[in-house]
Amino acid sequence: MSIRKTGKIRVRRAPEDARENILAAAERLLVVEGPLALKLAEVAAAAGVANASVLHHFGSIDGLHAALMERMVRQLIAEVLALADKGGPTRDDTQEAVFQALFDVFENRNAARLAAWLELTGEWRRMTHVREAVREVVARRASFGDVTPKQAEDLVLISVTLAMGAGLFGRALAELIGKPSGHAREVATEMLRVFHAAQCEKR
Repeated sequence: MSIRKTGKIRVRRAPEDARENILAAAERLLVVEGPLALKLAEVAAAAGVANASVLHHFGSIDGLHAALMERMVRQLIAEVLALADKGGPTRDDTQEAVFQALFDVFENRNAARLAAWLELTGEWRRMTHVREAVREVVARRASFGDVTPKQAEDLVLISVTLAMGAGLFGRALAELIGKPSGHAREVATEMLRVFHAAQCEKR
């Protein structure tokens, strides 16, 4: 399925709105068609802008990739913090909701494949603003009192690592060995539950 737009009337937008419009179009392409669709002409067409407009706002297509990944990570972090603030019937319920949100982003929205590409090309280093946002998540998690700040860091690290693995090749590997496509995610989530429980016991 293609979501590219052609022949669309271009609208003049404020710089921040124009940037957001391009990023939103790029994310739609990523989710529907995967990272290989994130080419200059395709993104520009999907956003209804000229190629030069994409380059003006992001410098290069690699710059767009990094900005898109940063946007998706920040959206995920905002969702995680909102879940933490809202809470569930129990703390375990809240933690479970966070795990599922994490896997949804990396698996269902193709963030894992984009992140892998950014790592391979060295563009991951551009995402300087994400560092502070991740530290906020770690601090919020440690504030619950059941894990130390170091344990919270380890929990974030292992959570992202497992979600990345499941998103990159979990489905393919599961099907290769005759398991349902969601089996890798189920196993990875169970590993997170066990790790989380172990960290809480150490506290």
